Amino acid sequence: MNTYPPLKALVFLDSVMRNRSFSAAASELCVTPGAVGQQIQKLEEWLGLPLFIRQVRQITPTPDGLAYWQQIQPALARIADASRRVRHQRSRSVALSMPPTFAAKWFPRRMAGFLTRHPDIALHLNSTTTLVEFERDGIDLAIRYFDGDDPALETTLLHTDEARLYCQPGYAAAIGLAQPDDIARATLLTTTMHPHWPIWLERFTRLSAAQIEQLPQIRFDQGVMAIEAARQGQGLVLTSPLLVEEELAQGGLYAPFDHALPLSAGYYVIHPRALPLRPAALALKDWLIEVAAPGPA
Repeated sequence: MNTYPPLKALVFLDSVMRNRSFSAAASELCVTPGAVGQQIQKLEEWLGLPLFIRQVRQITPTPDGLAYWQQIQPALARIADASRRVRHQRSRSVALSMPPTFAAKWFPRRMAGFLTRHPDIALHLNSTTTLVEFERDGIDLAIRYFDGDDPALETTLLHTDEARLYCQPGYAAAIGLAQPDDIARATLLTTTMHPHWPIWLERFTRLSAAQIEQLPQIRFDQGVMAIEAARQGQGLVLTSPLLVEEELAQGGLYAPFDHALPLSAGYYVIHPRALPLRPAALALKDWLIEVAAPGPA
């Protein structure tokens, strides 16, 4: 007798057990329900015991069938994971995750440089504010805004950060913005990533805590929305210089004051320490570090 059971049937068994349905397993495996039934029957004959109790429009795992699947399922998961790693090791694609505003404001202005240098590498970009699960989400590298402290991650600082005040020139003229205390006549545009208005105002103005509390504010969960609102003359935005490069270059925004609030968080390129980077991912990481370095890119 063959030492190994029909290995193809094990994949079918795993799908049926997870879906509790021959039809759902067939859809997942892109075969017919009849083909699923044949593979399960073949495995049952090899094992010499029933794996399911079959009823009209319903199947129920037998105790033996459920116990058998629970023993082989971890091995199937390890096989799938090892196979995926080998398959992707030489892939010339790379998946990069970034915060939405960074993805919209910083990366597009530089992306062509990477694609020109590495025309054979396919970029897959992901934009999210949540922390990615690298293996589960199929992400090679991520750019994240934090303090860089995570022992499970390899972290490389791309940019330190600071909060500066920006506004549309016409808006500054309309409210008479000549010195920091004139912010008392402004609307503050606040973002989740840079909620530092109270600290900035306490440090660089003579406004009282009560005056600061009374200032009108519009809150945004995405920095790109606050920056656009400032460009449209809706108020003052406190944000990172990295995120308003285009607006400053085109004259849509300007910095009325030189005051900058240093921040402990920065933009880091990260990946798990336990997983080696594929060549395509390493090329992207090296390019990010190079283009983020001070001086001409």
